[in-house]
Amino acid sequence: MIEQSELNTLNEAFKNASPSEIIAKAFELSDEAVVTTNFRPYEAAILHAVNTVKAKTPVVWCDTGYNTPQTYKHAEQVIKDLDLNVFLYVPKQTSSHRDVVMGIPSVDAPEHALFTEQVKLEPFKRAMDEHNPKVWFTNLRQGQTAFRDSIGIFSVSKAGVLKVSPFYYWSDEKLDKYLEENNLPNEFKYFDPTKALENRECGLHA
Repeated sequence: MIEQSELNTLNEAFKNASPSEIIAKAFELSDEAVVTTNFRPYEAAILHAVNTVKAKTPVVWCDTGYNTPQTYKHAEQVIKDLDLNVFLYVPKQTSSHRDVVMGIPSVDAPEHALFTEQVKLEPFKRAMDEHNPKVWFTNLRQGQTAFRDSIGIFSVSKAGVLKVSPFYYWSDEKLDKYLEENNLPNEFKYFDPTKALENRECGLHA
């Protein structure tokens, strides 16, 4: 596992670097990489940036089964336009079956932890176990949650994977410009059934 001192050096050295420079450095450290996505707003940026540096990088899509029709249409468009190498992971139980058994519990309900495990954590763990990456590209940004404010561009996941967030310091406005310049779509009708609030962690990162 990379040492904290190495992370500190990387974060300081690449604080003002472009996403492509950050991504290229990550691939220097290891080419055993994946980029994860749920096709939420601004995800097209990270997918484009990573695949511009290295085409056909494995894209892990953990679909909770509760996405909106707009998100599914957006995902299909981005996958086609960027020619993504997508690996789809879904819960072992269908959303229709779970709706009968449990529904979507509120975050303070006893069933919420099990719900989150079923629709998000278990598929994600299965994906990471199968791909076993050394580098994990993600679109985490400063200001999203208290935890994310603390990690920097380079961090290490609970499983010891080097987590790289090339757009960490970027604002929505700057990302809007990136999407426009690269003719990339965006989509805001995204629904995460495990979160009641946008600034709440779901368990993948914290």
